[in-house]
Amino acid sequence: MKRLLLLLAFVALPVAAAPSLDQVNLDLGTPPVVIVKHSLAQRTSRLVRFYDAGIIGLAADGMVKLRDPSRLNLAQRQIAEKLIDNENPDRNSLIYALAEGHGGQGWEPAVRAAQIVRGKAQWHSGWWIEDAQGRWSIKP
Repeated sequence: MKRLLLLLAFVALPVAAAPSLDQVNLDLGTPPVVIVKHSLAQRTSRLVRFYDAGIIGLAADGMVKLRDPSRLNLAQRQIAEKLIDNENPDRNSLIYALAEGHGGQGWEPAVRAAQIVRGKAQWHSGWWIEDAQGRWSIKP
């Protein structure tokens, strides 16, 4: 009987609604967020030349992705891949740090979605963006 009452009490608890995009503050200044943003900023100048050339683009999931490696020699491709291998984990770390700053990993989907929206908005004209179907287009 106690188990049944406990189960009924648990089922009756209100379910917290998932956070919405407009509730997400991508400009939090918690120490983990600041550290990751600094790491991302230091790498940006090295990525820009690949963005400008159309070799790396913004993937649909908000990560950076090698888009056209055919124009690179082996050494250049290794550099691009190394930058991507460092960039994407930092992008994920930023999302996790922002979610924690909002109250926990339950915020991660909303933070990720907000970060994708911001990333596309801040992406420079002439850089490549991937849509949800995997098609690439140049941002006007």
